[in-house]
Amino acid sequence: MVPFYITPLNERWRKPLAEKIDNLTKPKGSLGRLEELALQLGMIQQSLSPELSNPTNIVFCADHGIVDEGVSFSPKEVTYQQLFHFLRGGAGISFVCQQHHFTLQVVDMGVDYNFPADLAPTAPMVEYYSHKVRMGTDNYLYRPAMTHQEMDQCLIAGAAQVDICHEKGCNIVSFGELGMANTSSSSIWMHLFANIPLVECVGAGSGLPTEGIRHKYQVLQQAVDNYHGDRSAEDLIAYFGGLEMVAAIGGMLRAAELHMAIIVDGFIMTACVLAAAQLHPHVLDYCIFGHCGDESGHKRMLDALGAKPILNLGLRLGEGSGAVCAYPIIQSAVAMINHMDSFANASVTKYF
Repeated sequence: MVPFYITPLNERWRKPLAEKIDNLTKPKGSLGRLEELALQLGMIQQSLSPELSNPTNIVFCADHGIVDEGVSFSPKEVTYQQLFHFLRGGAGISFVCQQHHFTLQVVDMGVDYNFPADLAPTAPMVEYYSHKVRMGTDNYLYRPAMTHQEMDQCLIAGAAQVDICHEKGCNIVSFGELGMANTSSSSIWMHLFANIPLVECVGAGSGLPTEGIRHKYQVLQQAVDNYHGDRSAEDLIAYFGGLEMVAAIGGMLRAAELHMAIIVDGFIMTACVLAAAQLHPHVLDYCIFGHCGDESGHKRMLDALGAKPILNLGLRLGEGSGAVCAYPIIQSAVAMINHMDSFANASVTKYF
């Protein structure tokens, strides 16, 4: 398996950061979550004055064999159609990236479509990359979604995308996904890695009605029952994962390795963090959870991780949209620790 070397946050930074935050001109703890975020970012960057630079949202795209079982409201062709949409700048993730000045990386990991060799974005601050491993995964109702070698290819590709943005000065990154039926893989990972009953992990995805959700659960339960691997994290990731989801795991692990902050998006990306933490638990130290989405089970999974999401807006688009929407709150935390006066500088009596 691809090696990553992730260190826990250095605890020697906690006390000086807390002292700086506590001595700003406010009652202790009165800026709540902003104080927690500033402390976390300072510990990630090992600095009393953390900064945010060149934020990037990486959307990994791929198709899933399990879609053939009718577990998705959206047909498979939506994957390649939406990828074109990203490059033209008209998708949901596009306007929030433009609004908050994120670079958008769009990465083909395994879309079941032959894109032209000269495919290029027409929208500003959008980049396109292809690391196509195969034309979508196998149907894990009957066989593993991918081989362990293909899983490694995805991990390496995801890490490489983070290297690209890091070399351009990015120190905070979010991840998104595109792939019809990827809530199915997420539900299974949630079930297996968080030990939550599968029926509580399965939701509507892109819009399944009640009967569709029931069918989706039955298919996924059968897939889990058919599995006869060694139940290691690596095998479960390869057996039930999506190519784009495993690439996101690789990106998250590499970002943590580089001491970058990771903004975690919705249900699917939270499932990827959950899976990544089975391999390297300290990846969670570097994660800021952007929002609690509207997909069934997302709150349960966040609770299992002990995560405190910034927003709760009923989002379930994916693509990294909730993570990017949370970015201004993170900016406020950085502005607080860097620009708010201390009691001593402001000649204000410390009143708590």
